[in-house]
Order: sequence, then C-alpha cells, then structure tokens
Amino acid sequence: MKFTAIIEQGESGWFVGQIEEVPAAISQGETIDELKSNLLDALRLILDTNKEITEKEYFGKDVIIEELELT
Repeated sequence: MKFTAIIEQGESGWFVGQIEEVPAAISQGETIDELKSNLLDALRLILDTNKEITEKEYFGKDVIIEELELT
C-alpha cells in the first residue's frame, strides 16, 4: 500500500505535512526528505499504537483478527 503526503512550506522555511489517508500522521522537517522520513515515522507510530490498543482490547475474547492486504 502506498500513502500520499501533503506538503507545505511554512513561513519559517520548514516543511510541514500530513498523510492524506491517515490525517493524524502529521510532521515537519527542515527539508522535504526529512519531512517525508518524519511522516513515515509518525505513520508507523500510529499504526503500531493502534495495533497495541486493539490487541489489549480484544485479548482473550472470542474474535477473529485477520490481516488484509490492500493492493
């Protein structure tokens, strides 16, 4: 799965952006490359945290948890 970065340059000269598909993934960087790296870190953190929350919420419950792949 690929994600789309929305990037703007702020008044300070820094670049700020977010992931279109996951609006909570927001970051900044002095360069576009740094911003993109930081956005990917933010996205990983959100996805990992959501997984941990879900695992705790459903631990020991009779549910099916199955991975899906978006192509």
